[in-house]
Amino acid sequence: MVSNPVHGLPFLPGTSFKDSTKTAFHRSQTLGYRNGYAIVRRPTVGIGGDRLQFNQLSQAELDELASKAPVLTYGQPKQAPPADFIPAYVAFDKKVFLESQGIELNPPEKMALDPYTELRKQPLRKYVTPSDFDQLKQFLTFDKQVLRFYAIWDDTDSMYGECRTYIIHYYLMDDTVEIREVHERNDGRDPFPLLMNRQRMPKVLVENAKNFPQCVLEISDQEVLEWYTAKDFIVGKSLTVLGRTFFIYDCDPFTRRYYKEKFGITDLPRIDVNKQEPPLVKQELPPYNGFGLVEDSAQNCFALIPKAPKKDVIKMLVNDNKVLRYLAALESPIPEDKDRRFVFSYFLATDMISIFEPPVRNSGIIGGKYLGRTKVVKPYSTVDNPIYYGPSDFFIGAVIEVFGHRFIILDTDEYVLKYMESNAAQYSPEALASVQKHVRKLEAPASESESKQTEKDPGVQELEALIDTIQKQLKDHSCKDNIREAFQIYDKEASGYVDRDMFFKICESLNVPVDDSLVKELIRLCSHGEGKINYYNFVRAFSD
Repeated sequence: MVSNPVHGLPFLPGTSFKDSTKTAFHRSQTLGYRNGYAIVRRPTVGIGGDRLQFNQLSQAELDELASKAPVLTYGQPKQAPPADFIPAYVAFDKKVFLESQGIELNPPEKMALDPYTELRKQPLRKYVTPSDFDQLKQFLTFDKQVLRFYAIWDDTDSMYGECRTYIIHYYLMDDTVEIREVHERNDGRDPFPLLMNRQRMPKVLVENAKNFPQCVLEISDQEVLEWYTAKDFIVGKSLTVLGRTFFIYDCDPFTRRYYKEKFGITDLPRIDVNKQEPPLVKQELPPYNGFGLVEDSAQNCFALIPKAPKKDVIKMLVNDNKVLRYLAALESPIPEDKDRRFVFSYFLATDMISIFEPPVRNSGIIGGKYLGRTKVVKPYSTVDNPIYYGPSDFFIGAVIEVFGHRFIILDTDEYVLKYMESNAAQYSPEALASVQKHVRKLEAPASESESKQTEKDPGVQELEALIDTIQKQLKDHSCKDNIREAFQIYDKEASGYVDRDMFFKICESLNVPVDDSLVKELIRLCSHGEGKINYYNFVRAFSD
């Protein structure tokens, strides 16, 4: 039995006494820190430094003794897993009744009344709604409830007037009205949001208030007999505000529900206020006066400052410097016109035609440009829908009518034959057959005609011999490339002739040896009257 260490009495109830001479009652420190973490330490002494009355075994030794069992009788017991440690603040969390600890409490009793608290208590207020109209109730009931109407102001009857749209807001909380402008992008108006600020609108004024200075003073109930209310705003009716007559043509869904519940009005359909545009008047062009092209003349009817008609740029780039040349004769009853020959040049880039008449000595007719570049209309086409001559209309034997003059196609150049061969789908079988027949006719007597012509004309024989000599002498000269194309650029009419000054400028730009004696003789043979040179024969000396 454990005895009392002070008095030597057994440590039993009734035999333990407190030390009246004790003055120290401090407790040992059980909280410490290690490596910055709080740890709990077991106290070594009791309150005031007294010796602790318990066995000084460690917790591990106590656990081992508690779990020790006879091994010889029951065998080796299975080691039970240690129970999880549950802190007291977790075990007793949210637990407030003491019955679990065996302590019974008295039933709850009424709390004693506090006289000061009872003194501060006051009876509840009782509000009685007056019989007159209550503005506070209206404000609280209809706060943030707004009727929205869509209206127009049609002022088209006045000078420079127009039809403008507005939005009318009617605030149910205080019966005020606001009119807002509806702006669109690029409408040319300053962005003023309001036409009329939020205010009450008088409907009927007293007789003495007609001269009331509204611009400086606000109108009160003394000057107004009747104000505008919600029942005055109905879809399909007009409303006069600030001297303007607004027509209400629509409202929002909330406004429709309000009118249905408040006034029993269910039929508020949207009214179409869009004006029907008049039908477009077809533009009729005046009769063609015969000057220029029809497209150019029509541009004067479309704008005050006419612009050039749009061109097919891709076609112009693809067919640039591509020209179809034909030899034609004039169909005329006049005998002098039977021997006249003309060179037709068809420009694929613009579908234009130019006509050149090569000069003939001692013919009595001045040659040169017969027709500048222009589109030629077919004789059977109308002025409103002109049809122009195209490449498919030119073939051997075809009749081309140009402003009342009829021409018959007699011959073509080699480029036309290649073009027709590569674009056979554009030509009719008759056109292809005529060209094939003409080529066969030329191939058969070609050698005979050349020999006869050489025998008859010594100048031709001299020209051919000179061309052969120059070809052998200048076969490696650098001026051979694109010499024909250079002359054709400056030959706008595709006549085969260029001016003498222009001829020498082109030869200088291409490094043609014009100072050579043979080249000088060739230039002399290719020279023509009126200061022109035939470059067709000249370029033969520089081509393979």
